[in-house]
Parts: sequence; structure tokens; C-alpha cells
Amino acid sequence: MKKIEAIIRPSKLEEIKKVLDKYGIKGMTVSQVMGCGNQKGRVNVYRGQEYTINLLPKIKVEIILTDLRVEEVVDQIVRTARTGEVGDGKIFIYPVENAIRIRTGDSGSEAL
Repeated sequence: MKKIEAIIRPSKLEEIKKVLDKYGIKGMTVSQVMGCGNQKGRVNVYRGQEYTINLLPKIKVEIILTDLRVEEVVDQIVRTARTGEVGDGKIFIYPVENAIRIRTGDSGSEAL
């Protein structure tokens, strides 16, 4: 099993959810996060004064999948989230040793 952690633009969340639904993925965790990468924030102007926002709002989507589906799901997330501009986000893939459904005690891929 693998954990896919995608940091995306907030405006792309609904599109990502639709794509994941097409692949039968119902379970996910979505968090509002703040961060910066290559874009290093942005400069805004308020009442004639410039100020820098270093941390920008992003959305973190976490999904646990069987190894067989990871590549196709990651490809779909990349296609959907890409705008071609700095700040599109990143995807991280981690190994997952086990998963346990608390209600039933199922473990492994049955818990997903």
C-alpha cells in the first residue's frame, strides 16, 4: 500500500475530487495548509503599502491506495492540478506498512 499526499491549489480541489471519484476513490483526508516553495510567497499592496505574504494557502489531499493503482491515480492528479505556473504544488508518495479499520478490525487492503 502507498500513501499519496498531494499539495495543490485550493481552486483545484473540486476537480481533483471528481477525478478521484471516477477511479472509485471515496476515502481521502483533505486539510487546509499554508506553505511556500519556489514561488516564495507574493507581494500585495494595501493602501499604497507593499507587504509580502510568505506562506500561501494550499490544500493537502491524502489517499491510501494499493500499489497497483498508484501510478494511474498520480497521473490523473498531475493532469488535473497542473496550470503550468509556479505554485501548482507537489505530490509525495510514501510506503504504508498497514491499515486497520477500527470499526471491524479489518487490516491491510481490506481496511481501505
